Amino acid sequence: MKILDCTLRDGGYYTNWDFSPELVDTYIETLNNLPIDYIEIGYRSKIKPQYMGEFFYCPDYVIKEIRLSSNKKISVMLDEKDVSIEDATELLSPIIGLVDMIRVAVNPKNLVRAIGLAKVIKKMGFEVGFNVMYMSTWIENKDFLSQIKKVDGVIDYFYMVDSYGGIYPNEVKEIIDIVKSKISTKLGFHGHNNLELGLINTLTAIDCGVDIVDATITGMGRGAGNLKTELLLTSLIAKNKIEFDFNALTKIVDSFSILQQEYEWGTNLPYMVSGANSLPQKEVMDWVGKRYYSFNSIIIALSNQSKGVKDNLNLKVFSPEIKSKKALIIGGGPSGMIHSESIKRFLEKNEEIEVIHTSSKNASPYNNVKNKQIHCLAGNEGYRLESTLKKIDTKDRIAILPPYPRVMGTYIPSFFKEKAFQLNEISITKVFKDSITAIAIQTALDMGVEEIFFVGYDGYDNAISNKELELFNENEELFKILKKSDLKFKSVLPTKYTSLPTTSLYALI
Repeated sequence: MKILDCTLRDGGYYTNWDFSPELVDTYIETLNNLPIDYIEIGYRSKIKPQYMGEFFYCPDYVIKEIRLSSNKKISVMLDEKDVSIEDATELLSPIIGLVDMIRVAVNPKNLVRAIGLAKVIKKMGFEVGFNVMYMSTWIENKDFLSQIKKVDGVIDYFYMVDSYGGIYPNEVKEIIDIVKSKISTKLGFHGHNNLELGLINTLTAIDCGVDIVDATITGMGRGAGNLKTELLLTSLIAKNKIEFDFNALTKIVDSFSILQQEYEWGTNLPYMVSGANSLPQKEVMDWVGKRYYSFNSIIIALSNQSKGVKDNLNLKVFSPEIKSKKALIIGGGPSGMIHSESIKRFLEKNEEIEVIHTSSKNASPYNNVKNKQIHCLAGNEGYRLESTLKKIDTKDRIAILPPYPRVMGTYIPSFFKEKAFQLNEISITKVFKDSITAIAIQTALDMGVEEIFFVGYDGYDNAISNKELELFNENEELFKILKKSDLKFKSVLPTKYTSLPTTSLYALI
């Protein structure tokens, strides 16, 4: 039984396939002293429009450097959906003699097409492995099972991939038995860790006689990640199946643990739900990385997907009978709290101004103002408001949500159940439809306002996180869009947004 470590390839989903030279050197040096047979260092890929890093393309000079320093067999992966037979020569000819095995990521529905690609790769002198996805769906896929006999004599390893991370040990055994009854090709197993079954499923596969298994350092990999290499090795040494020096393992685990603190791979509740319901990991990974998608909203979205529904609620469209000429949009920046007394005096002088909240952070200071108040609900705002407003009289307040259907599903606090409305559309932007600022601006436009005041849109000082930068850039673009309109708008408090005109709150009171 062989072990393939695919940290640099699978872990690249978090780093855009960029790793520091120092980390790569440490990785290669460490694995040289471990009972690992193959290292898979990345993809060979056709050109993509967006930025992808070094190990997404694996230039031949990069492979040469690793070839000189590594004592392991080297693998790279092709994604079959993006690579045709015609592409194989261009992608693989430069690395003949440098790479031992080409693995191909294969959707079961494209198995026959992938076999044609494998034949070309095999003629070039490489070992060939198929990483066949969606293992949990195979038993029901009779067409696929009837076709797998065609891989015999073509590929070297037929990998069963638990793409959703939701398969159980008894299913591993059942599927291996089925596959073994149909093909004589050597078998492999690649387990994901959504339900933290990566280890037991891999050990089950080993007990069932598979010839090769995958793992990654600290489990680094797409979505919830994979079986940890260090955990697999520890388990095997405890069973007296292998021997190695733990000191060789410590340094590389420490190095990747630092990365893990930054990128936070590993399972969590959304990944668990997606795994248990065989739902795609890519979407969940994208959602978890978004600042405005809470775990609560992700769980609702996954629940809707599992039931096959677009959204769990369809609300009455917001269409105010009485129009308003002015609105005050209150964001979540510190100034909305610091200057709250003066903002309330401004509202007392201008009771016709409607207040639109984009954040629960600054909602409570405005409890007693007479102005009508609207709360925009997106992401986690419904849950936050439930806590913030539970002791506040909300009878004269309403909630506004994005248009139906909402990708993340719908959650409405109990006190807004009969006073929640959805926008008909978001017309001001085609790009930032999930932005709560866009929702607030559209609400104001639907009310017929001619002028919007902003508070709590401070921007950021010094170093900021990627999520804060994303928010800043979104808002900046929305303010640029507003500049092209006839709408009057300004911040009445200091702001870092260069496209947001300013005036002084204190000049207005």
